Amino acid sequence: MSLLRRRFPVALSFLTALVASVPAWAQDAPPAPPVIDSGDTAWVLTASALVLMMTLPGLALFYGGLVRAKNMLNVLVQCFAAAAVVGVFWIVAGYSLAFSGSGAFFGDLSNLMLQNVTIDSVTANFASPPRNIPEYIFVMFQGMFAIITPALIIGAVVERMRFSVFVAFMLLWMVFVYCPVAHMVWSGPGYLFGKGAIDFAGGLVVHMTSGISALVAAIMVGKRKGFGKQSMAPHSLPLCLTGAGLLWTGWFGFNAGSALSASPLAALAFINTSTAASMATLTWAVIEFLHRGKPTALGAATAAVAGLVAITPACGNVSPGGALAIGFGVALICYASVTFLKPMLGYDDSLDAFGVHGVGGTFGAIAAGVFATTFGAETKAAQIMIQLEGVLIVAVLAPLATFIILTVLKLIFGSLRVSDEEEFNGLDLSSHSESAYAYGTGAQSE
Repeated sequence: MSLLRRRFPVALSFLTALVASVPAWAQDAPPAPPVIDSGDTAWVLTASALVLMMTLPGLALFYGGLVRAKNMLNVLVQCFAAAAVVGVFWIVAGYSLAFSGSGAFFGDLSNLMLQNVTIDSVTANFASPPRNIPEYIFVMFQGMFAIITPALIIGAVVERMRFSVFVAFMLLWMVFVYCPVAHMVWSGPGYLFGKGAIDFAGGLVVHMTSGISALVAAIMVGKRKGFGKQSMAPHSLPLCLTGAGLLWTGWFGFNAGSALSASPLAALAFINTSTAASMATLTWAVIEFLHRGKPTALGAATAAVAGLVAITPACGNVSPGGALAIGFGVALICYASVTFLKPMLGYDDSLDAFGVHGVGGTFGAIAAGVFATTFGAETKAAQIMIQLEGVLIVAVLAPLATFIILTVLKLIFGSLRVSDEEEFNGLDLSSHSESAYAYGTGAQSE
């Protein structure tokens, strides 16, 4: 008993020291990895697939149906080329240029070939509030945006631009237009991001950049042979409407997916997306009825896309009432653009890439400030000024860079467009030695 009494204080002291040391051990242990939100991850995975569907086959069929039959296949291949070329570029350097670094206007190459991006990386630095989804998913979601943006420019230069020139143009345009604007608007250190510019899903980054660049490209490549003198009617409005329907469906991933979460914010973007498209389609039909006496299928497809374009920057910051106003307004503006402005100025924006995406994206970027219920600036007036600054930056950068890129490519390739004979025979045969239609009158139509 006397031995136990003598040793008990020693044992008690040892246990006390052991317990006291536990916090120190805990502090030295590495932090636990963030818990991935499986619901958010599942939604953004789905949204990424929906955005790819917008290009393949949505945009491909929408544009393909609008061209003459002899150029249908060329449009489809150009859209596939966008998915392939930009898809590879995005992994190699595009993601890094858009979302890495601390610069206000340009990213860097710290994530070249996705170095420093691992299976354990999350998107905490790219969303507010932080979203615990794998960064790989964020990379691919943004990659789908990158794929469709230069593909939109196809609509302005169809039926005459050389395929090799288009591929080279896409790569250079991504480096000098898309990635800098994406960095400024969507990356934390970006200039417009820091100022609180509203561009929820890409009015500035996607639609203004592509639409304004498309106008420059259309002018520099030149008009189609016979433009204004012979019929160049769409060869398949059913394909066009099918493509427009796929775009409308995929746009839910485009906009609601930009919440990076399965959340009330995604629900708001979802309802606003369809509401604006519906209102634009209805308004356009009424305008056509009053102006032409009949609503048209082509008008319905164009109007739906215009409404989707305009709501894109604003979908997470306006109410459904604001979405109705934006859909109504963009129908008026884009109808005037494609019906009156284009014929008056005489440019051959073949499929109205500028008239819908350039004009509609600009309107939507400004309307995002006008109708916003949540914004980053202190007042709505200040927010509108920030939106206007963003519009001005893109309106200067995109056309200037596009002009320089196409000038350089013209020096390298000798010409931006196919020969007169190749254009007459159609780009399906001259560029790919194939035809979209192997029999019937479709292959022979001009």
